[in-house]
Amino acid sequence: MRYDLVIFDNDGVLVDSEPISNRLLAGYLTELGHPTSYEESLRDYMGSAMHRVHDLVEERTGERLPDDFDDVFHARVFAAFERELKPVTGAVEVLERLVADGVPYCVASSGSHERIRVGHRTTGLDAWFEDQWVFSSEDMGRGKPAPDLFLYAAERMGVAPERCVVVEDSPLGVRAAVAAGMDVYGFTAMTPAERLVGVTQLFGDMGQLVDLLE
Repeated sequence: MRYDLVIFDNDGVLVDSEPISNRLLAGYLTELGHPTSYEESLRDYMGSAMHRVHDLVEERTGERLPDDFDDVFHARVFAAFERELKPVTGAVEVLERLVADGVPYCVASSGSHERIRVGHRTTGLDAWFEDQWVFSSEDMGRGKPAPDLFLYAAERMGVAPERCVVVEDSPLGVRAAVAAGMDVYGFTAMTPAERLVGVTQLFGDMGQLVDLLE
């Protein structure tokens, strides 16, 4: 394989969580007096850390979200995960191939460690990720599109950035990977290809990924 480390985004790449979380985020923002459609939530917040939601709402309206916004939102999301969440089709097969080929991998997500772990536990993906292979924007203090999280993950995994490939499905994540000096493969299952500017390769079926990486 041409890379020494595969860095996966989590939401939308490993777990099929984006439809769930963005439906709930749009609904909660609307409930609080900030009308937001599902499509607008995907456009503005997909792939971002929670601080982006707070920042954009305040920038646009001059109002701050409630202090308990994150706690209430995450409680709703985790409850929905327990009922609905599934792994992205083909994700387990990709991990099986990487393990069989001896290729290191990790996850670097804008989501919190708790969100990552709840999603992995619910879908059974926790069997594929040691704790030291899981990185969150919480570790850095700021999330994508800053490159910090991907650079941190590479450093902790002992691999130079230019030997890493990132698997992403959001424009913010792609920007972060490019800024980190890493190749990035853009997954188009939920995001139009034209929004993933700067990718090394586009693909629409997770089953294609391993062959593309070789």
